[in-house]
Parts: sequence; C-alpha cells; structure tokens
Amino acid sequence: MISRIVLIIILAGIFSGCGAGSSNGGKSVVAAFYPLAYAAERIGGPAYDVQNLTPPGAEPHDLELTPRQVASIQEAGVVLYLSHGFQPAVSKAVEQARGKKVDILAGLPLHPAQEAGLTADPHVWQDPILFADVAKRIGTALARPSTALVADLRKLDREYRHGLRDCKRHEIVTSHAAFGYLAARYGLQQVSITGLTPEAEPTPQQLAHVIEIVRRTHATTVFFETLVSPRLADTVAREVGARTAVLDPIEGLKPAEQTRGDNYLTLMRRNLEALRKALACR
Repeated sequence: MISRIVLIIILAGIFSGCGAGSSNGGKSVVAAFYPLAYAAERIGGPAYDVQNLTPPGAEPHDLELTPRQVASIQEAGVVLYLSHGFQPAVSKAVEQARGKKVDILAGLPLHPAQEAGLTADPHVWQDPILFADVAKRIGTALARPSTALVADLRKLDREYRHGLRDCKRHEIVTSHAAFGYLAARYGLQQVSITGLTPEAEPTPQQLAHVIEIVRRTHATTVFFETLVSPRLADTVAREVGARTAVLDPIEGLKPAEQTRGDNYLTLMRRNLEALRKALACR
C-alpha cells in the first residue's frame, strides 16, 4: 500500500513538471526584447504569461541567452523575435522552438542595412504605423484583438505628424542609426555617428564626415541614448558647439523607467518633445 502511494506521488510530480515547463500551457509568450513584450502584454492581457528575454537596462543587440532562457524559447507557446541579425543568439535558439514562431519583420517594407551582420534595418517600432502592423500580427498569433493598441499607435502617429509638420530644421543627429523609419515617416533626415548597432565604432574619417554634415546643417543638438555610452555624441557636440539630449530608441526600459511606470507610448511622446525642441518646431 505504501509503495503504491509513493508511486502515485512520483507520477504526479512527473506530470506536473511537464505542465510547468510550458508556463501556462499554450498561453506562454517569449518576446525577444521590450517593444514586443509591451505589445504582447497589451494584446494578450492577463490570460497570457509574457517573458521578455532582454532584462531592464540591457542593450538587446548583443544579448546572450542563459540556458534557462533557451529552454523557455523551446517550450513557449508563442515566440516573438526579429530576424535579419538583430539578436543572433535569439534567432539561433528560435530554430529549436516547438511553439508558434513569429518573425515580426517578415513582410514589412524594410530599409537595407549598410553594415556586416545585419541584412536589414530592424528598428521598425520607431514608426508607429509599422508598429501597428506588428501589433496586428501579434494579435493574430495570440488569437486576441489588437484594436486598442492599434488605435493608440494611430493616435501617436497623428501627434507626430502634427508636432513635426512645421520645423526650422529637419536633420536629426543621433548616436546610432536607430531612427531611419521614424525619419522616413515624418520627413526628417537621420545623420548617425555609428551604424545600426550601437557598439560599432566609427573610423576617424566617418567621424569627421559626420561633424562636417552637422556643421553644414547647423544642427544645435546631438542625440544620445539611454542604454549606451554618450561618449561619441559628446565628442561631436563639443566639435560643433552643440548641446546633447536624449532620443530613446526604446529597445528596453531602464530600471528607473520601469519603476516610474513608463512604457512605449510615454517614451515615444518624450522623444517627440525632444525632437520638437531640437528642430525648432512651432
């Protein structure tokens, strides 16, 4: 009798362990980095367990996965990720995923990449209209309506159009080339110090070329971002007599932003305020 009870307990543990590995069964979502996690949480609601692979304060481009994170990708009901070399470790782990794999860049009108390791510019979430298309795709994957988030993104697009329609300047000088889609949507020109990956170091010739462009356009602001060093932005700003300011690529939240309750929409609106000031918009 005792041996039968022990056997039942062991079997119960085995079956409960199998269920736990799937983290809420088919309702588990693994998102490669913050914007995708934000969209999944908004669309999925409390019915879905969403895990963001990129922790607060981490730069997602060079993310390395732990064995536990690789296992979570393999076991998740839905995996949201970006292809084209944005996060190579995630793309490799996704090959072993057993659930639904959603490449949110697939089918979007992507800009070409001009550097090794990337086959396209992945920063589509900087364009609210393209990000609305991403939201719809996530809604389809989760079998949940994306209407509310899409409406918020279209409202954000209207705010950007109105806020940037009458500006003295149109060149945005950025520490890395994360704002190409935003610039294309709203009639701006991006002048980037480095390429699509923030850790890339410009050659002296490239840096001199950027400084020349900044002087020619009379830009008054050089933007740096929250998750990488402002060293290069400070260098260019000193050379041309400009100030520096934050323009957030929204690749992740800092712990302080998370504590404050910031999200994609609040940070995009903060970016709009920074752009209006730098470009002398009415």
